Amino acid sequence: MNRTTLSLIGAATALAAVTGVASLTGGSDDAGTAAKAAALLPVQRSTLLCPAPSSSDVSSTTYTAYTPKRSGGGAGGGSGAAELLPADSASDGVPDEGGGATTGGGKGENEPVLPLKRPGAPVTTDTDRSGAPALIGTADGPLAPGWTVQQTTEIDAGSGRGLMGTACTAPDTDFWFPGASTGKDRQDFVHLTNPDERAAEVDLTLFGPNGRLKPTSDDESITVPGRSTVPVLLSTLTDQRATDVSLHVTARSGRVGAAVQAADEKRGGDWIPASAAPATSVAIPGIPADATSARLVVFAPGADDADLKVRLAGPTSSITPAGHESLHIKSGMTSAIDLGDVTKGEPGSLLLTPEGGGGPATPVVAGLQVTRGKGSDQETAFIPGTGAIERSATAADNRAKGSILSLVAPGATAKVRVTASAGTGGGTPASETYTVKAGTTKSVTPPKPSGAKGQYAVTVERLSGGPVHASRMLSLPQGGVPAFTIQPLPDDRGTVEVPRATQDLSVLNR
Repeated sequence: MNRTTLSLIGAATALAAVTGVASLTGGSDDAGTAAKAAALLPVQRSTLLCPAPSSSDVSSTTYTAYTPKRSGGGAGGGSGAAELLPADSASDGVPDEGGGATTGGGKGENEPVLPLKRPGAPVTTDTDRSGAPALIGTADGPLAPGWTVQQTTEIDAGSGRGLMGTACTAPDTDFWFPGASTGKDRQDFVHLTNPDERAAEVDLTLFGPNGRLKPTSDDESITVPGRSTVPVLLSTLTDQRATDVSLHVTARSGRVGAAVQAADEKRGGDWIPASAAPATSVAIPGIPADATSARLVVFAPGADDADLKVRLAGPTSSITPAGHESLHIKSGMTSAIDLGDVTKGEPGSLLLTPEGGGGPATPVVAGLQVTRGKGSDQETAFIPGTGAIERSATAADNRAKGSILSLVAPGATAKVRVTASAGTGGGTPASETYTVKAGTTKSVTPPKPSGAKGQYAVTVERLSGGPVHASRMLSLPQGGVPAFTIQPLPDDRGTVEVPRATQDLSVLNR
């Protein structure tokens, strides 16, 4: 027995000597040193999921993909690939007239869409095909860090007419959508896309003004087959009708991309992006100066009520909207507040912070429904609570006219650099540096690459100072309708912190 044990130890020691046993130095005297030595490295691989854009016969969709050029190159240099492939359609009673899997540009089935060749140069493709599919994409090597894909759809008539835009999202297991609806005047679909080979099981839970909406079925789970997409009409999940609801998407198994498409016969529609994770303070950046109404939707997912202060960060200072100095949000119930034309002709951002009371603050999720125009010429967009930019964020699809960038610094003054990069149309990149004063919103027309034609990408980099939250509005008027869409710009997570690892043979004796 002893001989066997000694032989095993000897073999393990020899193996360790050859291969090197790396361990994080947690718990040792070197832990602080290792933490300080952690390196910020580019990600090696990125996955993005784009929902099916529209089943309308009078729609056209533009896809734009872009990876920013980074100092020092990408993930280890060398070559890489970035492209999207059509997802299978696994719809059941959903508005997908095209059926099956086809590519967005009318190309052959399963042909890659938007292949990128190099960082720093966006690529674009268009389709006017009804029932264009959802897309599943991956990027690796130097094309992975910060890879961004924007999907912009113009719908000329019918439900949801106007402009719908969304940044394709990374797969996850948990999403919040405050501002969805099961009301009679809205058709809201949540699009679930599974990037993996195995099926994913997903729960959809709705919360209205009086708490959880009673589901129509005892089994609330949705099966999303591998490499497939499933749109679900929210009003089929419950018999209760509510103008404002909060949708919680959770994956029991697997992971999915989730996005909510909201369509209104009178006020157009847009994609509702997922809110940032529940937090005690929330920033909602980029309310247009000419917004005719703004409706705030807040939900407290925990066991405690939330008391919040409301501030509007304008161009020069922060103010408290009259009549909405504070909000009391009951646990498990969705609260909605009409703020009217809160910006009064100036661009702004909403800041929600805990009301001082001495007790622990309660995390919330929040979103804003914004309307421009009047009467039959109204158009709607949605701005979620948006995470801060730690390093950089990108809006891939910008046009010669109609792009507005909003930057808000809730707590401390910050400095950012905005870089515009052109695609195949040519043009030299252009950069501008902006200072965003504490408690204010800076609304700017982003720089344009000189000589550029067609779409271009805009990347925001935080250089110094406090947290910065950002969004981009794209406006493409249709006749008398001020058609527009707003995309939040959270951090692109193009880098990851890698702790220092050292060889430690003592693990063999533990």
